[in-house]
Amino acid sequence: MRATLRWAHSDLRTHRGEALFLVLATAGIVASLLLATALFGYATNPWQRVFTQARGAHVWLHTDRAADTGELAALDGVQSVAGPYPTASTTVAVRGTRASVELRGTAERPDVGRPLLTAGHWLDAGDPDGVVLETRLARALLAQPGDTLTLPGTSRTLTVLGIADSPERRYRPGEQPGLVWAPPAAVPDPGGQVIGLRLTDPGETDYAVQRAVTVLGAGAIGQVSTWEQARAEAQGDNRLLGQVLGLFGLGALLAAGLAVHGAIGTRIRGHLRDISVLKAIGFTPGQVVRVFLLQHLAYALLGAVAAAATVQALGSRVPGRLGDAVGVWQGLPGHTVALFVVPACAVLFIGATTGLAAWRAGRVPPVPLPRPVGAQAGGLSVAARRALGLRMFRMPVGARGRGPGARGSDGAGAPGAGAPPGVRELEVRVPPALVLGWHKAFARRPRSFATVARLTLPLLLIVVAMSAWTTIDRFHSRPEQIGLPAALTVRADTDAGERGTRALLERDPQVAAAYPGVEVAALVPGQTATIALRGLGTREDPFPYALAEGRRAHGPDEAVAGQGLLDLLEVEVGDWVRMTVGDRPQILHIVGRSIEPENAGRVISASLDTLQENDPRLRPTLYQLRLAAGADPDEVAGRLAEAGHGRLDVHAVANPADGLSPLRAVVLGLIAVLALVGLIELLTAIGGTVRESERDLLALKAIGLSPRQITGITVTATGCTALAAVLLAAALGLPLAHWLIDAQGASSGIGAGIAQVPSPALLVLVGTAAVLGAAALAAVPSARAARRRLADTLSAVA
Repeated sequence: MRATLRWAHSDLRTHRGEALFLVLATAGIVASLLLATALFGYATNPWQRVFTQARGAHVWLHTDRAADTGELAALDGVQSVAGPYPTASTTVAVRGTRASVELRGTAERPDVGRPLLTAGHWLDAGDPDGVVLETRLARALLAQPGDTLTLPGTSRTLTVLGIADSPERRYRPGEQPGLVWAPPAAVPDPGGQVIGLRLTDPGETDYAVQRAVTVLGAGAIGQVSTWEQARAEAQGDNRLLGQVLGLFGLGALLAAGLAVHGAIGTRIRGHLRDISVLKAIGFTPGQVVRVFLLQHLAYALLGAVAAAATVQALGSRVPGRLGDAVGVWQGLPGHTVALFVVPACAVLFIGATTGLAAWRAGRVPPVPLPRPVGAQAGGLSVAARRALGLRMFRMPVGARGRGPGARGSDGAGAPGAGAPPGVRELEVRVPPALVLGWHKAFARRPRSFATVARLTLPLLLIVVAMSAWTTIDRFHSRPEQIGLPAALTVRADTDAGERGTRALLERDPQVAAAYPGVEVAALVPGQTATIALRGLGTREDPFPYALAEGRRAHGPDEAVAGQGLLDLLEVEVGDWVRMTVGDRPQILHIVGRSIEPENAGRVISASLDTLQENDPRLRPTLYQLRLAAGADPDEVAGRLAEAGHGRLDVHAVANPADGLSPLRAVVLGLIAVLALVGLIELLTAIGGTVRESERDLLALKAIGLSPRQITGITVTATGCTALAAVLLAAALGLPLAHWLIDAQGASSGIGAGIAQVPSPALLVLVGTAAVLGAAALAAVPSARAARRRLADTLSAVA
């Protein structure tokens, strides 16, 4: 045991840098996997906790006032109901901030869908104007218990009594109204009613919706929302962040395992004599294997423990969503188990790859076998010999085509004896370092290909990470290409005239275009869910949708749809679909697929003219504003709100990339971890090349090569290996990144077509930096080896 520890200590002193990089890479990989676990828990558990404690309803049905909802409680699969509650849509304002809300008249605190108070108290029968706000709405309004809400256009005021969490769909400005619980007296003129259904089997949600619509009638249904939609909205971008961290963490773990495997294999080839000595003095094969295995397990364990301790102690202090996620995750029941299981699995994986390589060390014979006299890789190829100038190129030259660096085969510039007329044989000599370096890099094909493959994996993941970065930049810099051509959404009061409102909006010098529109909830065929039916622009002034497939809708009954709607209805571009808005059907021909970042892509869009032809009652209720280049949306929104004298509700269009800002830091961290893994593999390849070149050192010096030329051979071999890995990573990484990003877009409902790969200039810059960096790293050890003393070289060869 003492000899084992001494040998391990000596090896550690010799390879300090490699050991440090292994520890840092393991720490980064384990930290990314722990953060991914925290984000998954943060995305799912808070909403699930609220839903469970509130006994949330699985289905919420918005109906008209005349609908008889009494029969819904007797439907098969319905465990209990909430409501019906009278509802009214209105706008509230506090300290200049406005929000569209749904006032829900509630006499008593509900048993199903029970709001969970986080501040203040519940409704008081003695305060008819007291209300309770949903948490996200209160956060948007910056409202606290005791604040007074005004209803623009009226003299009414409401007092905030409390703030409560709810498992229903969250407030989203311009898309989903906020929820306000109020006494029934505060809803004197309800526009409809809402009822919630809690089911015995949540998996039968679609069937329950279908039965409810059949009982009430399609014309009585205004909107249907389910627990699955609410959960998806609550998880939001946190799940995507967790997926990115988990994917790259697992990829980096695989790359690190392969790098460790390659490092041990290279070290075994360079220490065959030492291993034989260990066996000769009594080490068993199992002890030799344990030396390598325990040594690298110690590195992995140190990195894993450091990562777990850092995440546990400092993770919650990270600003932004990552810190919030870690803080919530630390309070969940499975936190302690994950904190031990994730690092343990990473260490075991590295241990498994280490064991496979260390097993070869146990098979080394006690007496070193004599090395073969000939080169194991074979002689130089024909192309290599010709490049070295041992044979001549035939090149067509004119009478005056000889340059100072070329001469004829006869030494005087005369044509060779066998050369046809007009052709001279020229000796074009290539520096020996380039030819021999290329030969050294790729002569041992199985070993060379394995080195290139191990170096390609981290570079490939870096290309994917760069593609994710550029895709996020595309959302910010060119939002019109990902379905967000408009920067502002404006909703006007009902008493505002259409022409006057549009003229007021277009009067602003920084408003390039104002598109009138309407958005209503429509029942899909089968009556299992509602989608967003949207009419924007006119045939004369169409709305500039971002199309990923098909063509624009410019004819009667033509529309474009998001990927989420196509998946929901199981239709394709070119199909006809029928949906119901109240008691009026809309039959539309889908002629294109648009990129839809809103409502999980469950949107079908046509021109306002098309919808009004099928239902003349539809009138513009909103305006989408496209701003001039360089305009500040906040400044324009402030001017329009002031010009509207309180009659306009102006909101910035939500950009999905706004919630992905933490992903930038995540991508940078992952690139750093992957670069560490690549550096480990690169140092391993350099060390193996330098050790294998020691046998050729005497021969290279004997044929007249200088130490600088010998150094150039190793540098060229390393550069060629890095160049092959860079080219392979780009060839495989770009299609993989495009497929992964588009697959994520399709699964989220936005649709494929959002991926943006890095620019060629950036790829060339990164690839050049990688190759030059590899060559620079190889220069120092190869120069030191080329200047070794003759006695040291003879000892290495022996």
